[in-house]
Amino acid sequence: GALAGYDKLGQSVQLASREHVLELTGLAVAPAHHRRGVGRLLVEATVTEARRRGARKLALRVLAPNLAARRLYRVCGFNVEGVLRAEFLLDGQYVDDVLMARTL
Repeated sequence: GALAGYDKLGQSVQLASREHVLELTGLAVAPAHHRRGVGRLLVEATVTEARRRGARKLALRVLAPNLAARRLYRVCGFNVEGVLRAEFLLDGQYVDDVLMARTL
């Protein structure tokens, strides 16, 4: 009965020419449910929903140091499309933002 995780699916750029691209944002899994397949199930459900909405591409952004999330996305078919260098300043350190996507 407890929430195991969540994510959000939406369109980050509101242009008719980019309606075919949806973005997976805000994926989170409760610590008690890490390494149990919850993240993968969430991503797979989001892929299914993106297809249902007619998307041809699903994109996301992930912080470079988040190796577990990057590994999950790779396993789920996402590839790196770019890196925004030093995009965030977190705890006094500049951190890259990795852009990933997969075709649907």
